Amino acid sequence: MLTKFETKSNRVKGLSFHNKRPWILASLHTGVIQLWDYRVGTLIDKFDEHEGPVRGVSFHYSQPLFVSGGDDYLIKVWNYKLRRCLFTLHGHLDYIRTVQFHHESPWILSSSDDQTIRIWNWQSRTCISVLTGHNHYVMCALFHPKEDLVVSASLDQTIRVWDIGALRKKGVSPADDSLRLSEMNSDLFGGVDAVVKYVLEGHDRGVNWAAFHPTLPLIVSGADDRQIKLWRMNDTKAWEVDTLRGHGNNVSCVMFHAKQDIIVSNSEDKSIRVWDVTKRIGIQTFRREHDRFWVLAFHPEMNLLAAGHDSGMIVFKLERERPAFSVSGDSLYYVKDRFLRIYDFFTQKDSQVIPIRRPGSLILNQGPRTLSFSPTENAALLSSDVDGGCYELYILPKDSNGKGDALQDVMRGVGGSAVFVARNRFAVLDKINNHVIVKNLKNDIVKKSSLPFAADAIFYAGTGNLLCRSEDRVVIFDLQQRIVLCDLQIPFIKYVAWSSDMEYVALLGKHVIIVANKKLVHQFTIHETIRVKSGAWDDNGVFIYTTLNHMKYCLPNGDSGIIRTLDVPLYITKVSRNIVCCLDRNGKNCPISVDPTEYMFKLSLLKKKYDKIMSMIKNSQLFGQAIIAYLQQKGFPEVALHLVKDERTRFNLALECGNIQTAVASANEIDEKDHWYRLGVEALRQGNASIVEYAYQKTKNFERLSFLYLITGNIQKLSKMMRIAEIKNDVMGQFHNSLYLGDIHERVRVLEKAGHLPLAYITASVHGLKEDADRLGKELGDNIPSLPKGKVPSLLIPPAPVLSCADWPLLRVMTGIFESGLDNIGKAENEEDDDALDADWVEDLDIDDVIGMQNGTVEILVENSDAIEGIDEEGGWDLEDLELPPEVATPKASINGHSAGFITPTVGMPVSQIWIRDSSLPAEHAAAGNFDTALRLLTRQLGIKNFTPLKPMFLDLYVGSQSYLRAFDSAPVISIEIEKGFSETYGGSVPHAPALVFNFSRLDEKLKTAYRATTDGKFAEALRLFLNILQSIPLTVVYSRREVDEVKEMILLAKEYVIGLKMEVMRKEIKDDMTRQQELAAYFTHCNLQTVHLRLALTNAMTICFKAGNYMTAANFSRRLLESNPPKEIQAKKARQVLQACEKNMKDATDLNYDFRNPFVVCGATYVPIYHGQKGVSCPYCGSRFVPSIEGKLCTVCDLAVVGADTSGLRCSPSQVR
Repeated sequence: MLTKFETKSNRVKGLSFHNKRPWILASLHTGVIQLWDYRVGTLIDKFDEHEGPVRGVSFHYSQPLFVSGGDDYLIKVWNYKLRRCLFTLHGHLDYIRTVQFHHESPWILSSSDDQTIRIWNWQSRTCISVLTGHNHYVMCALFHPKEDLVVSASLDQTIRVWDIGALRKKGVSPADDSLRLSEMNSDLFGGVDAVVKYVLEGHDRGVNWAAFHPTLPLIVSGADDRQIKLWRMNDTKAWEVDTLRGHGNNVSCVMFHAKQDIIVSNSEDKSIRVWDVTKRIGIQTFRREHDRFWVLAFHPEMNLLAAGHDSGMIVFKLERERPAFSVSGDSLYYVKDRFLRIYDFFTQKDSQVIPIRRPGSLILNQGPRTLSFSPTENAALLSSDVDGGCYELYILPKDSNGKGDALQDVMRGVGGSAVFVARNRFAVLDKINNHVIVKNLKNDIVKKSSLPFAADAIFYAGTGNLLCRSEDRVVIFDLQQRIVLCDLQIPFIKYVAWSSDMEYVALLGKHVIIVANKKLVHQFTIHETIRVKSGAWDDNGVFIYTTLNHMKYCLPNGDSGIIRTLDVPLYITKVSRNIVCCLDRNGKNCPISVDPTEYMFKLSLLKKKYDKIMSMIKNSQLFGQAIIAYLQQKGFPEVALHLVKDERTRFNLALECGNIQTAVASANEIDEKDHWYRLGVEALRQGNASIVEYAYQKTKNFERLSFLYLITGNIQKLSKMMRIAEIKNDVMGQFHNSLYLGDIHERVRVLEKAGHLPLAYITASVHGLKEDADRLGKELGDNIPSLPKGKVPSLLIPPAPVLSCADWPLLRVMTGIFESGLDNIGKAENEEDDDALDADWVEDLDIDDVIGMQNGTVEILVENSDAIEGIDEEGGWDLEDLELPPEVATPKASINGHSAGFITPTVGMPVSQIWIRDSSLPAEHAAAGNFDTALRLLTRQLGIKNFTPLKPMFLDLYVGSQSYLRAFDSAPVISIEIEKGFSETYGGSVPHAPALVFNFSRLDEKLKTAYRATTDGKFAEALRLFLNILQSIPLTVVYSRREVDEVKEMILLAKEYVIGLKMEVMRKEIKDDMTRQQELAAYFTHCNLQTVHLRLALTNAMTICFKAGNYMTAANFSRRLLESNPPKEIQAKKARQVLQACEKNMKDATDLNYDFRNPFVVCGATYVPIYHGQKGVSCPYCGSRFVPSIEGKLCTVCDLAVVGADTSGLRCSPSQVR
C-alpha cells in the first residue's frame, strides 16, 4: 500500500472521489461532510446540516453537485461552488445507507433501512420509482456503470439485480402516438418501472455490500458471514462462481478494481485485503491496529483508492505507476507491459526490445523500480522489490530490429539496488551486511566493499563512484579507494538527476528538491507543497521538474517558476531546447513543446548575457508583472524600466534605478504632488539641485525651496523668494528668508511690521543698527527691554556656502549596456545638441505661480501700482528689480546621455559576505555576523548541539571584527569591517579574512595558566580554564598545517585534564564512600597529564589507597611514581617507604573497579573504566570515550557536542580546505 493522504477524524461512513479535481468527500458518523484536497492535504470545506450520522455521499459526474443521505431520513443535494444545500428529498422512513448519482440520467439512487430502494429525479426533485422486495435493511444499492441495472444488498441475506430499462424509456419523450398511448395505459393500469431480474442467495448472514464489475458480467458481494462471493450473470440467469475466505469479521465493503483483475475488500477485522479475480486467492493484506474499516471508494479515472475507518480515512494506491526508465544518448529505454522498449527522441520511433520475465510472486508492486543501461555493452539492469529486493541483468540483442519477441537469458541476484558503475561493471547493494558488491557482466563478484554507514539505496555518481542514500544524508563513495569522498545531510530523497556534465546533481524528495555540486556542496533547496515526481537538466544548466500538476523550472541560483500546468502526472526523461520528453503513467511517450522564454531571460540575466537580454526586449517576447517584479527583486530596475508603459510603474522603477531623467518625464505625465515630492527626495539624494528646485516649484513648496537656495548658495533666487513671501503676506517666510540672507535691516523691518517691537529693538541693538534702535526705542518709551550686561552677543549670520549655485559633484561612469543600448530603442535619429543639455534648464520661479494662494491677494498687489509704490516707499524694496520670467518649462537632464553620464554607483558586495563566500570556517561566519551558517557548520563538522557556552564568543568575534567611523555630524556612522592583514603563512595579506579575537597564541597562554592552577591545587579554576580552551577551539582559526596539528593536540590535552579534574573535584565532594574515592583517584592517574601533575596524582592515589588498606594497589602507584624519577627526594623517599610497607602484605582490603594490568580509558560521564575490547562511543569533537548508553546525549566533557554524532571533522584553517 502506497499511502498518499490520511486524515484524522471521527468514523468515516461514506466516501466519494471527484472524477476531475483532486477532491474526496468523506461523510462522518458525527453528521459532518468533509471536502478534502488529497494532493495538497488540506480541508477545503465542511457541510453539517444533517442531524446524526451521514452514511452515503456521492459526487455528480459533470455538475458541481454532490448528494448525501443520513440517519435523519433525508437526502440532500449540495452545490459545492455555492457551498450550500440546494434542496432536500423526503420519502425514506428510516436510515439511508447509500446514495449515488447516475452517470447519464438525472437520477439519484438511494437505499434505506426502510427495506426500499428509491430512484429520484434530482432535476424535478421527485421520487420516480420505489424498488420493494427486500424484507430487511437494504445496506447498499448501486447503478451498473453501463447498463440499465441496479444491484442491491440486504441483511435478508440476498443480493438482488433490478432491471430499470423501462424507467429509462419512460424518461424519453415518445415521438409516436402509439407509444405515447401505451405509456398512458401503463400508467393507468400500474405498469412497472423496475423489475427484479435475479435474486442471488448464498450468504449465511446479512449482506453488507454488492458491486458490479466495470466491464464483465460479474458481481461481487461481502457479508456478515465473513465471506466474499463472486457471481456471474447472463441474460437469463445468475449463479455463484466462487467464495473468497480470509476475513476474520464482517465484510464491510468490497469492489472490483477498475484497471486490474483484482478485488479489494475491507472488514471490521481492521484489514484491507486484495484478491486475485482469476486465481481467486488472497494476494495482500493491509492492517491497522485499532481501526475497523467501513467503506471503500475507487477513483473513476486514476489508480487511487480510499478507505474509511474508525478514526478517519486513507487515500492510497496498490502499485507504483512510475515506469522504470533510463536515458542513454538519444534513446530512452523503459519498461511497459512486461516488455523492455526503446524510444528514439529524434525519430520518435518506439519499439519492443525484449520481454521481461514476470515475478513468481503474486504480491502487488513487484514490477521493476529502476533501470540502469550500459550503452557500450548493450546491457540492461532491472531492480525490483521481489523477495525483499533483487535485480535482473539482460544482455540485449544488437540486431533486434524492433521485434523483441524472443525471451532472453537473464541473470538474477539479490540486492536492494543495482546500478552500472563502469562499462562492464555494476554495483549491487547488500542491505543486510551493508556491503556494496561489484560484479561483471557474467554476474561474478569482482569486489566487495563495506560501507561506513547504513545505506538503503545506491545511485550512479560517475565512473567508479556511487551516491549512497540513508535516511538523513547522502554520500559519494569511491569504490576503488573504498572511502567516502563527500557527504551531505539532507531529508530523505527518492530520485537523483545528474546534469549532463556531471557538475551538479538534483536530489528529489517527496516535497523537496536539493541541488548540490559534484562534491555535494549544498547550492540551494526548493520546497513544494505538492509531491515532486521527476526532473531533468537541460543543456543550459536549468533544472526542469514536474509535480503532480505542474511543470516547473529551477535556475542555478535557486529561482523557480511554473512553465505550464499538467492534466496528468508526467515523468521527465529528457529536455532538449523547447521540447520536454516525458513518460506518463501508462508508459506512453509524450514530447511536450514549452515556451522557454521566461527562464532563458532570467538565466541570461543571471549569467549577464546582456546582448541576449536586449534581443529579447527588442523583440517584445515577454511582458507582465511577474517579470517586472523579478527584475526589481534581482536589482535590475533599469531593465524592467524598458518593459513597462504605465507611467506610475515607470516612475517607481526610474527612482529605484536612479534614472532621474525618466522619473522627471513620468512625473510630468502623472503631475501629482506626491510624485513630485518623491522626485525631489531622490534628486536631493543624488545632489541634482536643478531637478530638486524644479520639483519644489511644481509643488509650490516655498519653504523647502528657500532652504535649497540657502544650501546651494543661490543668493539671487533667495532674494526673490523673500520678495514672493512679502507679496504673499507671509511674515514667517519673509523672516526666514531674511535670516537665510543675513539681511539685518529686513529682519528688523519684518519684526517691526509684525508688531514685535521689543524683538526688533533687540535685533537692531545687537547688530549695531543705532538709528533703527533709537527710533524703536522712542516708540517703546518706558517698555524698552534691558539687554544682559557683561555678555558678548553672537550675531545670526548664515555661513558662506561651500559650493554655490551648482549640483553636487557626482561620480562620472560609462553608461551601461542597458542605458546606452535600450535607451536608443525606438528613438528618433535627430537628437538635441549637447550644448542644450549642458545648459541651466531651470527657469526662474514665476510670480504668476503664487497668484491665487491662500496667504494673500497677490493679484491686487501686482495690478495696483499705487500699492506697489507704497511698499517701495516704506521698505525700500524696488519691485522693478524683480524680473518675472515666463511659465516654468519642463527641465531636461543636465548630463550627457550618449556614452557617459552622472549615475549613482551601484552598491558592491559587503565585505562580510566576501568573508563567508568560500569559507567553511565557523569563526569567519560568526565574525561576519552570519550566526545561522556558523551554527550549521559547527553542527555538521563537530556535532555541536549546545551553543549556550559559545554565545559570548560569537558576540566577541562579531564585535571584534567591526569598527565604526564617524565622518560628519550630519552623516551616518560608517561601519568598517576589520580584515586580518599580513600573515607570514601566506607571505602577505590573507585574502578576505576577518580579524579574529581568538587565536592560537591566546590559547597557548591560557594553557600555561591552567597548568599553573593545576600545580597549585586550584582545581576549580584549572577546570574552568581547560573547559574554556575546549570551547574556544571551534572558533579559532590558524593558518598552517603545523598549527592545525597543534590545535588537535591541544584538544586532546584539554580533554584529558577536564576529565581528570572533574574526577578530582568529585572525589573531594565524596566524604563517606572511601571505595569510590580510591577509584576516582586511581582513574586520575591514567589521564594523559604532564609529568609534574602525574606525579602529584600518583602520590595522592598512593596515599589514599594505603590509608584504606589497599596495599597491592598502593604498591602499584608507588612503583609508577618511582619510575617517573621524581626530582624531589621527599617524594621518592615516601614512595619507597610505602612500597616497603605494602610488600609485607600484598592484599587489598576492598575490591575496586580498577585493573591496572588491563589498558582502559575513563568514561567521561559515569567515570568508570572502558577496558580494551569493550564497546564504547566517542564525542565527535573532543574525542572523549563513553559507555554505549550515553550515545545521543550531550558530551559531559566539552559540554558542546552530541555523543556518537556523525560529523565531517574539525575545520580550523584555510589550509585544510586547500
